[in-house]
Amino acid sequence: MTDTGFLDWPFFGARHRAWAAEVEAWAAAHAARLTDEHDADGSTRALAAAMGQAGLLRAACPADGGLDVRMLCLARDILARHSGLADFAFAMQGLGTGAITLFGCEPARDFLEDVRAGRALAAFALSEPEAGSDVAALATTATRDGADWVLNGEKTWISNGGIAGGYVVFARSGEAPGAKGLTAFWVPAELVRVVERIEVAAPHPLARLAFDEVRIPDSHRIGAPGEGFKVAMATLDVFRATVGAAALGFARRGLDLTVERARGRHLFGAPLFDQQMTQAAIADSAVEVDASALLVYRAAWLKDQGTPRVSREASMAKLHATEAAFRIADRCAQLHGGLGVVRDAAPEVLTREVRALRVYEGASEIQRIVIARAEASR
Repeated sequence: MTDTGFLDWPFFGARHRAWAAEVEAWAAAHAARLTDEHDADGSTRALAAAMGQAGLLRAACPADGGLDVRMLCLARDILARHSGLADFAFAMQGLGTGAITLFGCEPARDFLEDVRAGRALAAFALSEPEAGSDVAALATTATRDGADWVLNGEKTWISNGGIAGGYVVFARSGEAPGAKGLTAFWVPAELVRVVERIEVAAPHPLARLAFDEVRIPDSHRIGAPGEGFKVAMATLDVFRATVGAAALGFARRGLDLTVERARGRHLFGAPLFDQQMTQAAIADSAVEVDASALLVYRAAWLKDQGTPRVSREASMAKLHATEAAFRIADRCAQLHGGLGVVRDAAPEVLTREVRALRVYEGASEIQRIVIARAEASR
């Protein structure tokens, strides 16, 4: 089992250590049991329901509106080590409601309670066929019509698409060009058309959605008109570091599997661990795990201390942790030899689970741009 000594770092207080123990106990008992990679929809529903019943979703969707980023990161770190789908189910309940938690939306109050209890799933609908990392290029429109708004357009790569009970949707409302002319809305699922479900390497619920003359009242707006970019960035400022935390959890799993393999496998009459190249691989992975943890929990701590923007630190955490996790997973697969590429074997599953983290919520290349611009403006 991964060492928990990092919980003694000064980033954490007693409540964080108690929370980590609570999540670890739940994950050890339930995460693997409720995960079936071949039934991503069913597993996501079951995992969210179980976490809601256990009270774990209070951190992802807090009743008081106060998001503790260290608690979010600890949960994703722990859950990802046990199950990629468990991490996904937890994270999407937070990301899918984060804008509402931060900016409010009265009609979504009952929906938030259902999400917190695990009775409903949430989704964050930002990406489009021609607008992923470039949020300013969004083409979905929101047109004012009296007391209502009418939405038209498409979204794609939407996690929980097709099974969510409600969507936070970003659309071009036209107050100004580019990023300054976007507005965020909460849209109930019955108004959304699912165009197709998308199959990916590490299965999880994903879909392309269409909005065909979707009429919603102004009360469903999140934030002021034209503040959609601000709403999206504020949400991602919280949850981007948690992607790094998930990568950290996957990396810890990869390191554990690598050490276990090195100790148990014999080569040329001696444990694989005795090979200096094996020791070097383990050492490199251990260094990368700790470096990722320091970056992730620094970003989370800064946000919890009230730092207005942590885009630079969150981008550093996501970039390093996701790229390091991919390298650690690759080393793990390599040291498992043929077993490293056997379908559904632990190293092969890990490799597929880690890959997507380098793309979603801002690809590694985008994180480098964010970091470079932040350095240039200092």
